[in-house]
Amino acid sequence: MANALMGLIDKAKNDISKLTGLAASSVVKTTKLDAGWQMAIEMVEKRSIPDGMDILATYEVKLDDQGNILEFNRKGMRKRMETVSEV
Repeated sequence: MANALMGLIDKAKNDISKLTGLAASSVVKTTKLDAGWQMAIEMVEKRSIPDGMDILATYEVKLDDQGNILEFNRKGMRKRMETVSEV
C-alpha cells in the first residue's frame, strides 16, 4: 500500500506541476475518499533569495483512484519561513 501511495503522490506532484507551471515543494496532506484521493500540495509560486522568503501556495488536488487529477484549486499562500497551524 505504501508503494502505491508513493506512486500516486509522485504522479500528482508531476501532473500539478505541468498544469500550473510551478515546482512542487511537498505534499502536506493526503486523504483517501470514497472515490479517489484528495491531497494538499505546496507549490513554489515565487523563488527568492534567501529561500526562506520563497512564496509557497497550497493547492487542494482531487484525484480519481488511478491518480488522475479531476480538480485543483489554490487554497492559500505563505512565505516558506512562516509556519502554518492547519492545512
